[in-house]
Amino acid sequence: MAVHYYATGRRKTSVARVRLIPGGKGNITVNGKNADEYFNIETLRIQVRQPLELTNMADKFDVVVKVSGGGFTGQAGAVRHGIARALQLVDPELREPLKKAGMLTRDPRMKERKKYGLKAARRAPQFSKR
Repeated sequence: MAVHYYATGRRKTSVARVRLIPGGKGNITVNGKNADEYFNIETLRIQVRQPLELTNMADKFDVVVKVSGGGFTGQAGAVRHGIARALQLVDPELREPLKKAGMLTRDPRMKERKKYGLKAARRAPQFSKR
């Protein structure tokens, strides 16, 4: 049986568990669906394929992903991060081009919590002098 490469990708509150299967035809499956079916916006489909196309590995692996949390954009970013990290395990020399393209950097931006005394994270109650 072939070796599988596992990696975790994260963005905002989304977490993607990625498995690269060598000897595939370039199929990407997300939560049991084809990636084109799961991500119905073209820019997200492109974003998910970016690390594979950058490293010319698009037709060498099948990708199986389980992703949860967040919205579609966050999930697409998490999948991209996970695929990039898994490719780095396949060949450590791919680290440099992936790092230059910013695909190995986790996007830490999250929603700021609401604070007491305020209506939202930073939105204060309306002020009036009299």
